[in-house]
Formats: sequence, structure tokens, C-alpha cells
Amino acid sequence: MTQTDAPPAMPCMVIIPCLNEAAHIEALIDRLTPSAERLDMRIVVVDGGSMDGTQRIVKRIAIRDPRVVLLDNPKRLQSAAVNLAVETFGDECRSFIRIDAHGDYPADYCDRLIEDAEATGADSVVVSMATRGFGAFQKATAIAQNSRLGNGGSPHRQGAKGHWTDHGHHAFMRIAAFRAVGGYDETFSHNEDAELDYRLRVAGYRLWMTGKTYMIYYPRSSVPDLFRQYLGYGKGRARNILKHRAMPKLRQMIPLMVVPVIAGASLAFLSWAALLPIGLWAAACLGYGVWMAVMQRNPYGPLAGFSAMVMHLAWSAGFWLQLLDFRKREAQFP
Repeated sequence: MTQTDAPPAMPCMVIIPCLNEAAHIEALIDRLTPSAERLDMRIVVVDGGSMDGTQRIVKRIAIRDPRVVLLDNPKRLQSAAVNLAVETFGDECRSFIRIDAHGDYPADYCDRLIEDAEATGADSVVVSMATRGFGAFQKATAIAQNSRLGNGGSPHRQGAKGHWTDHGHHAFMRIAAFRAVGGYDETFSHNEDAELDYRLRVAGYRLWMTGKTYMIYYPRSSVPDLFRQYLGYGKGRARNILKHRAMPKLRQMIPLMVVPVIAGASLAFLSWAALLPIGLWAAACLGYGVWMAVMQRNPYGPLAGFSAMVMHLAWSAGFWLQLLDFRKREAQFP
């Protein structure tokens, strides 16, 4: 077959990094299939070694639908999963859509992303997140993450009209731009999206926050899981700042003070005033939760204040742990 006889490149592919998502993966693929058929897209599930039957489910789906492909991701990380899918199938496509296996999406999600990418000429189209929950703690955490108390006013948490931005939840991306900056940094287990967005902006690529669609995100349903997640986010943000020497934004700097404030409370034996900062922080979080309960008539408001405290503490702890680890290694290897 000559080059002129070669079939046209598929315009886009869907990439789903996953690990132990047997409870969600089939329903997610079923939701994406109509768009995949309509837009001629391959659905690439990149599995990081699931032990719950996820791979068996995807293989069964692939038998009846050749558009669905399963790749093994020995590195396990989401960043490595997307890089692997682009390396394997990127020559067949001009763009990809990254899907979170633990999220949910409107039926026309892919259509709207591609529509906005074509209309704006953006190299990356990012989306806002609508966080929802089921159990009491998950619902409270969703409320916290949807509020300024939990997200600090982050646009990709609040949602907004379409606009050019510097960061958002990754959705659509042109493969040429992705490859030009080297793809995701696989040393990042968290915050790899913000790190990539930084390199895209420096290289002159443009990011568009769409107002035409969004994703639905389900937060962690227990205190330990939520703490571990935000500990990782804090470490990832610190690594991003250290790598690029970029100053954090004000909304990111405020939670950084939580660990120093808690550490300062240990001086209470010298003066009761040492308890004042931690008391103000707790009062602000719990008070905001009570305000939400009263003004929004939301019974989960007070618990949302507690969820926000867990997120603040974990994020701050992760940031300082990463920073101290970096200083330690720098001292060892000057």
C-alpha cells in the first residue's frame, strides 16, 4: 500500500488508565461506546495490574467490540498509562481524550470536547469537575471539594464559562503538542497534569477550559483514603514547584500553613497563645460547614468542614515532607 493509499488517521482515541476498577469499567465503556462509534474512536484501557477482574471484563468487551483494546501498564501510574497508549497508537490519531475510570461523564462528553477543540484551535481542552458522593462521608467530602473551603476557588473545581486557562482537569489533547513537550513526567504519581500544563504553556501551546461539558468525580469514601490521596497531591505540588522553580498561587500557599500551625500548638505549654492559630483554623473550617448547613440547608455541611480539615492537613503534610526530602537529598549530594 502506498502512502497515498493509506487509510486516514483516526481523529481521536479514548485512553482510560485504570487499576482495580471492576465495579465501574464496563458501565464506563458502555457509556463511551456510542460516541466511539459515531466519532470513529478507539477505546484504549491501560491497566496497571488489576487483581479484581478488571482485565477479564475488558477482554470480554473487546471480543464483541474490536474498538476496545487492553494494554498492560507495568509501571502502574496514570502518567505512564497515557504515555504508553500514545506511544502504541499515537501514529493513528491526531488527538486523545483522557478518561478517569472512577468518574462519570455526560453521554455527549467526547463530542463536546472535540467540538470545542475544533472551534477554538486549542491544543488542550480541559474540563471542570462536579464532585458527588453516596455515603455520608463521601457526600460531605464532595460538598467540601465543590466549595471554596476545599478547592480555594480553583476554576476546574467550580466550573465556568469557556475561557483560556493555565490548568484544568485533563480531557482532550492534541498528540502533536503532547509529544512535542515529552508527554507526562512518569516520576510524578500525583499532579502530573499540572506539571504537563506548565510545560505546554512554556512551549507556547494553549489550554481552553470548556463550558460545554464536565466530568463527574466521586471522592474517597473514608478518612484514611482521603488523607493518602491529598498527601500525594501535596507531594506532587511540591515536586512541580521544585522542578520548575514556580511560585505557588495564594490559594495553594494558605493550606501550607496548616502543618506549621499544628506544630506550633506544641508550644502551648509555654503559652496558651500557641493554640490560637490552630483554633482559628478549626473554627474557620467547622464554622464554614455550619454556614453551609444553615444557608444551603445541607445536613452534611458540618461534616464537610471536617473533610476539608483532612484535605488541608494531608496536602500541607505532603508538601512539607516532599520539600524536606528534597533538601535532605540536596545536602547528601551537593
